[in-house]
Amino acid sequence: MEELLALALEDPEEAGRRAEQVLAEERDPLARSYAHQCLGIVLRDRGHADEALDELRRGLRAARRSSSAHRESDVRATYGATLVFAGRTHLGLAQLDRALATARGEVRAKALMRKAGVLAILGRHREARPVLRDALDEMELEDDPVWEGRTRIWLGHIELALGNIEDAEREVVAAERLLEQAGATVERLTAVASLADIAVARGDLAGGLGLYADAVAGFEAAHRSWHEIVELHVGAYLAAGLAGEAVSLLDRSRATAELNPYQIPEFALLRATALLAAGGPVDAADALGAAGDARVGFRRQDRRWYELRARLVAVRAREALGDRRGLAPEARLVAVALHADHADEAPVALTLAGGLARGPERLTLWEQAASYRRHPNALVRAGAWHARALARAAAEDRSGVLRAAGAGLDAIDEHRRLIGSSELRALATTHGRELTAVALRHAASDARSLLRWSERTRATALAQPPATSDATTIPASLAALRDNGRRLAEARQEGEPTDGLERERLRLERAVRAEHHTLSAAGPAAADPPSAGVEEIVSGVGDGCLVELVEVDGVLHVLVVHGGRVRRRVAAATEDVAALLGPAAMLLRRAARGRPADMAEVGRRLQEAVLGDAARLIPDGPVVLAPTARLHGLAWSLLPLLHDRPFGVVPSAGQWLRARARSAPEPGSTVLVSGPALASGGAEVPVLASRHPDAVLLDGPRATLDAVLAHLDGAGLVHLAAHGRFRADSPLFSALDLADGPLTVHDLERVRRAPYRVVLSACESGVLAPVGAEELLGLAAALFSLGSAGLVCSVGEVNDAATADLMVGLHAALAAGSDPATALRDVRRAAAGDPVAAGTAAAFLTLGV
Repeated sequence: MEELLALALEDPEEAGRRAEQVLAEERDPLARSYAHQCLGIVLRDRGHADEALDELRRGLRAARRSSSAHRESDVRATYGATLVFAGRTHLGLAQLDRALATARGEVRAKALMRKAGVLAILGRHREARPVLRDALDEMELEDDPVWEGRTRIWLGHIELALGNIEDAEREVVAAERLLEQAGATVERLTAVASLADIAVARGDLAGGLGLYADAVAGFEAAHRSWHEIVELHVGAYLAAGLAGEAVSLLDRSRATAELNPYQIPEFALLRATALLAAGGPVDAADALGAAGDARVGFRRQDRRWYELRARLVAVRAREALGDRRGLAPEARLVAVALHADHADEAPVALTLAGGLARGPERLTLWEQAASYRRHPNALVRAGAWHARALARAAAEDRSGVLRAAGAGLDAIDEHRRLIGSSELRALATTHGRELTAVALRHAASDARSLLRWSERTRATALAQPPATSDATTIPASLAALRDNGRRLAEARQEGEPTDGLERERLRLERAVRAEHHTLSAAGPAAADPPSAGVEEIVSGVGDGCLVELVEVDGVLHVLVVHGGRVRRRVAAATEDVAALLGPAAMLLRRAARGRPADMAEVGRRLQEAVLGDAARLIPDGPVVLAPTARLHGLAWSLLPLLHDRPFGVVPSAGQWLRARARSAPEPGSTVLVSGPALASGGAEVPVLASRHPDAVLLDGPRATLDAVLAHLDGAGLVHLAAHGRFRADSPLFSALDLADGPLTVHDLERVRRAPYRVVLSACESGVLAPVGAEELLGLAAALFSLGSAGLVCSVGEVNDAATADLMVGLHAALAAGSDPATALRDVRRAAAGDPVAAGTAAAFLTLGV
């Protein structure tokens, strides 16, 4: 009958069926006690706590009739644990103690493990650890690998909660080995999930996400409970910085979830944490409500450890909402309690409490937070360095502030370099947003210092090339997505229904994205190229001109580098600039559709807001612009100062210097591509082909994804005439339409050698999504990170016919020896008399060199 209890965890459906059969056929109270206990476990794990308790009471009565004291102790231990799961904490612990009073040998070891597990659920980790050690000593004597494995998983969980990462991993690795050898397939997945938690705690995000994915897939295949699967998904999303996805998953799943009472406050805390991470004021208000619900639930269940975490989320939510009435004492109490436990959350709590405190207490709290500067997790260290920077700022030690900020950003870079996914690398920089703000605030008074810190904190993810699992093999999920894109395009052309294909696309995109997130950095985590130094930038600019925009506390600062000098001016508030971006984009759309559009007034207002008095410092001649991430997609030629001169746009001065240092391939091949369904039919491509007889021409059915990717590899100049779609919701699925489906950023990242220069004539082909702290994602960003020196692309809607003529003129200027920025200037001049052509030309930019 013991196998019935093991089956309850491995295969609940079969266990329930066999238990019902025993109850229907057997009158023996011993057998019936096992059957009722099995059903109690199955019902408990499905979220039916009350029904589970009824079965376990029946099991207790049967065990008493069997005259087996061991049997009664074992069922009582399960009953006690289930009472705790049902939210009846004190009664459950009392039942566990009654079971331990009469249990001996193997039964006692199992009861000890159950009690320790309950103590862990209650957050009483220090009490649980010696109980588990006692259980483990007895289990090793009994030689039961499954129960020993379960015990070691709990011990690993407790060691991790206490901050002992190496001890936690040792226990869980041993547990996984034991459970695998015993054939306990499903329970082994619990060990895999614990190893995922440990990897994330250590800072190995990609490894943790891969293990989460393995555990989720295994649990789903075994039809395990909703709570286990969703909790793993949410943990993975939050670790990766994907708070919006976590909130959506929780909201979608809650309506159908069957939770035990002890899981209800856990769900509320998960949701509150995800909402707070999402960052909006409405999210913060919802987070406050969810944290309050969690706190009440944990208090009723006497789960003080978890209640403390819910209180921290509530404090942070109130602070985000600006509600500081009476908040300081609560923040201090929470922070002191977390610090006493040396919790990973302590630096955040202490930093927040210090910000709300007054007088000497403020410095004391910040210095306590700073004491975590040697924590094994890089992100915890970064939080500690942020507190150190605030303490130095309070002491008016500017150099100390900047040293602390630099050390904190170094910790975040260490975390980011372990990640292979370009999306997660960019998101990882979000953790440095507050450090960046502190550094820029204290650097802003000196132009050279501000330039140095601006470069230190922008476009860091682009300096690291993308990682792929195997550049020669297309993942099955990506291949399926390509096929789906082809079938979608065909269905749209034929006017057939596409609802099913659209649902399939979303499913495949989730699979591709999840797989991409698990990529580790290629090879060892080498240091990034050092950020460009001020003297290096000044020397590189020479007699030219670099204009770098920096946002400091909601205000644009303009740095002008020219003739060996760096000068600074203050422009408008970023909110004022943001208000002009919509009208500018609308004017470009009007022009693209052949409607009159007077762009002069918007251009003048944009220039005043973005450059202000700095416009007077900009000399005649070419200009290199390094805007903030949010302003990267501005049609910069609308500004009167820039309309009639060559200019290029770059993510950072460092990226520009790296691009200039790249040499064009010798000999450099030219590749011309014409995608399907263009209104102009890709009219410029045949003209360009006639002027470049040695070029590779891929048009019509030859413009397939594989052919294009093969010829992109190491090309000198690539012209892609294809419809483009920018995906703000998921920038790595921004795409260009080819004959057999879309070419996405995921595809581009598999190119081994970047093309030197690329012309993208599609709508919005140069739009980049601002992500994290001054990072960018999109087609153009992917090419930059691969190593392309420059691109010509659009940041708005364009007219196909006008684009074809514009591209012919652009390539003529390039063939005559002009650089792309000068060639685009010449195209704008030629288009000046035609509103549609002028609007189309204004939408194109040179990115890079």
